This record gives sequence, structure tokens and C-alpha cells, in this order.
Amino acid sequence: MYLTQPLHRNRQQKPNDIATICGERTFTHAEFYDRVARLAGGLRASGAEPGDRIAILALNSDRYFEFIHAIAWADAVMVPVNIRWSAKEIAYSLVEAGVRILAVDDAFLSLLGAVRELTPGLETILHCGDAPTPDGMLSYEALVAESDPLPDAHRRGDALAGIFYTGGTTGFPKGVMLSHRNLFASAMGCAAAGTVTANGRVLHAAPMFHLADLGLAVIHSALGGSHVFIPSFEPVATMAAIGQHGITDVLLVPTMIQMIADHPRRAEFDLSSLRQLTYGASPISEALIDRARKAFPAAEFAQAYGMTELAPAATILRDEHHADPALRRSAGKPAPHVLVKITDEAGDEVPRGTVGEIVVSGENVMLGYWNKPEETAAAVRDGWMHTGDGGYMDENGFVFIADRIKDMIISGGENVYSVEVENAIAKHPAVTQCAVIGVPDPQWGERVHAVVSISDESTLELEELREHCKKEIAGYKVPRSMEIVDEFPLSAAGKILKAELRKRNTG
Repeated sequence: MYLTQPLHRNRQQKPNDIATICGERTFTHAEFYDRVARLAGGLRASGAEPGDRIAILALNSDRYFEFIHAIAWADAVMVPVNIRWSAKEIAYSLVEAGVRILAVDDAFLSLLGAVRELTPGLETILHCGDAPTPDGMLSYEALVAESDPLPDAHRRGDALAGIFYTGGTTGFPKGVMLSHRNLFASAMGCAAAGTVTANGRVLHAAPMFHLADLGLAVIHSALGGSHVFIPSFEPVATMAAIGQHGITDVLLVPTMIQMIADHPRRAEFDLSSLRQLTYGASPISEALIDRARKAFPAAEFAQAYGMTELAPAATILRDEHHADPALRRSAGKPAPHVLVKITDEAGDEVPRGTVGEIVVSGENVMLGYWNKPEETAAAVRDGWMHTGDGGYMDENGFVFIADRIKDMIISGGENVYSVEVENAIAKHPAVTQCAVIGVPDPQWGERVHAVVSISDESTLELEELREHCKKEIAGYKVPRSMEIVDEFPLSAAGKILKAELRKRNTG
């Protein structure tokens, strides 16, 4: 299977059913097919050649969805740009990938001057916003209206589908090369696990440049579903869209779930249509799961663990396993399309229950890092992707994430896994969100440091929280220092930026 294949099938089988909804715009599958074909024709007429890398810097929209399909239709390669990056970071990815054509919406026009200055190879800018198209750019809608439809290239198999840049908060980002086979192996594995609604209606609230949302989009396209778009996650807008459009499926990260579960206006919105809530990107506390169940009473919950290099899913925790207090702390079992094992530093599998590195093999494992053969060789060995995540597997095959290996805290010679400490802290009813990091300590080498936010009505004292932790975990794991914050630094995917928290606490 490949990215554009579902467009042909959906046009054939349900041409008049709704494909996309974005604000006031609604298109059927037949209309979506035609717009993609014409946009691909416009890209080819604008100089795009087979194998070209074509980038997009934009908020969520139906045009974003059309554009990435048109790129594949025109036999080219998508390069979604991280919307939280600086002009310098954006330019780095565009230069490294050799991008000549870039689509930009209204939200990022102000960055364009700096990006163009740093990207001399950029030749064509396509404006995909609603405002008037600036001078020197091509109009997205004009390109669709005026171009002849291009026959689908049917780019498939191991052909490169996209370069997805990871990182950027520290060091240079790496371009993960994913093929059409990679994307659909992961999509079909997730579908086989029963974590999506067939012919459902999915809401794109998480950022579309992030592979988690794109992965869900691929699944729903393959299953003939409809797609609803809001520009970005905002609690009220998300709840309103769920109620207005009868959303059945959504992908959220734990910070987003928390914002909805604890929102003072939640009762104003009808969230009963939601049948499947998939979450990932970071662990979720047991306390938050309980609150989220009340917020979305009709929804089944599924946790997907993975990474961009795995296109992106590796393990899935199904809804029925959330009822078990022990299993809900796991990342679930390996999905149908992968093999997972836990290894030591020598690459040998360790006994069940022993913490080691999580490694994954399957048709979803990336082709490699763009222009980085040494990093590719270090990450993918004998077909196994070395995730850099620490974890263990129980006797029934459930995978438990211990920590990023590089993020593990070593305090006084003892290994402390932040997830375990975060789960303990999150059980306190006053805590709404927390993150645990290691910070330098002259006596212990590193000390466990907790950053927490609390509910508005709470007057929680840190010593009270420390005493709470002592009842949950061993003394050496209890945070030696804590701080209360109003908000956390978040990535564009809604993931807490622990690197930024460390920077704040180390000067």
C-alpha cells in the first residue's frame, strides 16, 4: 500500500461521502481526489521533478492534508517542517534536504524572509493561507483551479515518502527517511490492533507535522474515514469540534488530555460521540487516566508507544488493559507489525523483568537518517532499531518504559527512573501535571528534582508532597528538591521539554 492508494479506492467506493472538513470548507472524496491531482499537476508545472523534496510549514488544515498527498502523487518526497522551530532551524532542514519548493500558510509568513535568506536553494514559495497571496509567491487555490490534473505516479514500496526531522532543541536535527511501506506497515498494524473506528471521523488537533498525527491520518484514509481539521490544539476549540462534527477518533498527548479533563467549561460540550482516544508522546499518570475517563465516558483509550524512526508505532496498550492498575502503567504489547525485545549493552536479550534497551524490528523501521550514514548504522543494527529507551518486558509480553536511557537519573549510585517518580507524584489529588529530572548535586552526583503544577484551588505545600511520595516509593527515589510552576515548556507535539527544565535548573 502507499499514501495515495486510498484516494483511488475512496473515490471509487464512496465518491459523495465527506473526505475533509476545515472551517467552512467541506470536500467529498471525489472532490478531494480531483484537488490533489490538480495540485500535483501544478507542482509539476512549477518545476517539481520526481524525487524532489518538497516542504510545508503550516498549521493544521485540509490544504496541509491535500498537499502531502499531492507531493506523493507528483512522485516527490514530503518534508513537514516543525512549526515551533526558529528560522535558523527551519533553514537547516531545508538546506540539508535540498528543498526547492516550500508551502507556507499565513501563520508563518513573518518567518519567511529570514528563512529565504538562509536557504539560497529555495526557488518557489506556495502560499496556502486564506489571506491575499503576497507578491512573489504562488497561490495555492489558483494552482488547484488552473492546473490540469496529473496522473498519479503511484509512488510506493520502499520509495521514499518523506523526511521527518526530529530534535532541534539540542544539537542538529536528524531527517528520518520513511518509505511508503514504512508508513503503511505501521498504519495497518495499528488498525489490526483495533484502535481506530472504521469509517469514523478523526479530528486533527495534534500538529500534523508530527508523525503521530500523520500516522493516524494514514489509518483513517485507508479505512475510508473523514478528516476534520482545527489549526492547532486549544481545549475549547477541540471540545467544540468534537461536539459539532460528531468526532469518533482523536489523538492527544497527556498534556492535552489534562487540559480538557480539568477544563472549567468541559461540561458545556457534548463529547459523547468520541469512541477512540489514542494518546502517546509521553507517559500518562494513573490519576490523569481516571479523570480522562470521566471526561470522555464513551471513549475507549489506547496508548501508542513508538518514535518517528518506527513510522511511528511499536506497542499498543488497549482499552481493556487500562482497567488493571499494574498494566495501565505499561506501554502495552508489541503491535502486530513488529517484534520487540529488551537487550543489554552487548545487544543480547535480557531476562523478563530486567531493564535494558527497547529494540524493535519490522517493516516500519526507517530507511535511515538523511545524509547521516554513521548515525543510521548506530541506530539500526541487523534490522533492529535501537530506540534509546530503557524498559522491561513482563512474562506476558507487556512492555514497561523505564526512561530514556540518557535521561535516567543516577543518584548516589542508584538508578532512578523518572516515570516511576512521576506516577507517584501524580497520585496526589492537588497535582495536575509533573515532570521529574536529574540535576547536578555535589553530594549525590545527581539529585531527583520534581517540577509540578497544581490545581487553582490547592494550597499544596512541597513538604506535604514529599511525604506523599515517601508512602509510594523508596526513599532514594523521593525528590530531594521540588518547585511549583504555572506552566511547562512544551514541544509542538505537547511534550514536556525536560531539556529546557534541566537548563533552567543548572544555569
